[in-house]
Amino acid sequence: MGKDFPERANEKRIAPDSEPVIEMFVEAVSPCMRAVEAMIRELAHSELPVLLLGEPGSGKRSMAQRIHQMSRHEGEVFRTAHCATLTAELFQTASDGLFNRGTVFLEEISDLTPDCQTRLLEALPKTTKENGHKATLGARLICGSSRDLEAEVKSGRLREDIYYRISGICLRLPPLRQRREDIPSLVSFFLSKYAHDFRRSVPVLSAQTQQLFQDYAWPGNIRELEDAAKAIVALGDESVAMGGLRSLLMRSDRPNGDRISLKQAAKQAARAASREAEKELILKVLTRTRWNRRRAAQELQISYKALLYKLKQIGYGEYGAS
Repeated sequence: MGKDFPERANEKRIAPDSEPVIEMFVEAVSPCMRAVEAMIRELAHSELPVLLLGEPGSGKRSMAQRIHQMSRHEGEVFRTAHCATLTAELFQTASDGLFNRGTVFLEEISDLTPDCQTRLLEALPKTTKENGHKATLGARLICGSSRDLEAEVKSGRLREDIYYRISGICLRLPPLRQRREDIPSLVSFFLSKYAHDFRRSVPVLSAQTQQLFQDYAWPGNIRELEDAAKAIVALGDESVAMGGLRSLLMRSDRPNGDRISLKQAAKQAARAASREAEKELILKVLTRTRWNRRRAAQELQISYKALLYKLKQIGYGEYGAS
């Protein structure tokens, strides 16, 4: 639930990843994802840079973690950085140690400012010849993007030399609507995960809800599916959590233009349910800790500042003072 908090962006600028490397990896069933996994097994032991392309929420960061886990860098640090949050000064400060070891995942690479792009080129691991072969010195670089990077190069947003340096191996992750065979295992994974996090039993979904998961287009991909599963666990009532999606999908006889807007509305409904689930969890933990906010923040595994911000968001700002 921490991804909605404001300081999360600062934590993710350039920092070791605090989450388990394997947390988001689920064995694929669909042919398209099995092909991607086969390629990952082949490239994991290489030191070539990897470029992961895919729609927002399609699992690029999780796949970067998977590559890290299967590589020779497994026992070393895995760092993530969202390029939109980086300044030239911050990049200069961090880059000295950033590429020394482990794996570095740069999200939305074309969001780097021109100054940061220059500094990235200077900081990228160099290659040397060993026994006639080129070997990379330092960290493994993985970049992710939801955009057409060739178009970004043509528009001048991304330097051409950077594009060629980062795209030694390019993998395109399919959107969830093209890998529907994987939906049941993903749903099961997230239900179990949040049941554990929220200290609840794992819900058993009705046949209707299972079919709804299969029928929905998931424009937000895995991230949106995760939000829906979390809402089911937190609210304890799948009919409430999924009601918005169900009512919208039942009106599928509308013209195509209306269907697109309905999908957008459904996406918003799922996110609203997720916010309600977060509110319920926070209030339950606060009740259990007798409104000791510092203890509650520890139990929720978020910072004290993040908890105060969230209390203000849900209308309990008067309880934010120490």
